[in-house]
Amino acid sequence: MPDTPVEFVIQGITLQGGTFRPSDWAERLCGVMSAFGADRHMQYSPYVHPITSNGVKCVVVDMRLETLEPMAYRFLLSFAQDNELQVRPGRPPERTRLAELDKAGTGAENGTGGALNG
Repeated sequence: MPDTPVEFVIQGITLQGGTFRPSDWAERLCGVMSAFGADRHMQYSPYVHPITSNGVKCVVVDMRLETLEPMAYRFLLSFAQDNELQVRPGRPPERTRLAELDKAGTGAENGTGGALNG
């Protein structure tokens, strides 16, 4: 199916509707999957990154992580389940591709934007 999401989003909202704490939970969770580059700066994994969507802290997880690092993928799903966080589908393949073009500086003129609006 062409519109099948290629990512999912762990939202900082519990199943009961409360805000998940601490406020930097998304950055901490993504930090587990980060690495230090040659420039000695921490870089988030290309498969797991924090965003803010409609004022809510979230973590976007690329579905390819399931194949590349199954234990990490299960860890992220377990984190969401253990903390009773809401999980929703992310962008479909076409929106993801356009966002990647925007990050590269080639798609900004079409107004697609790289942010997730969910």
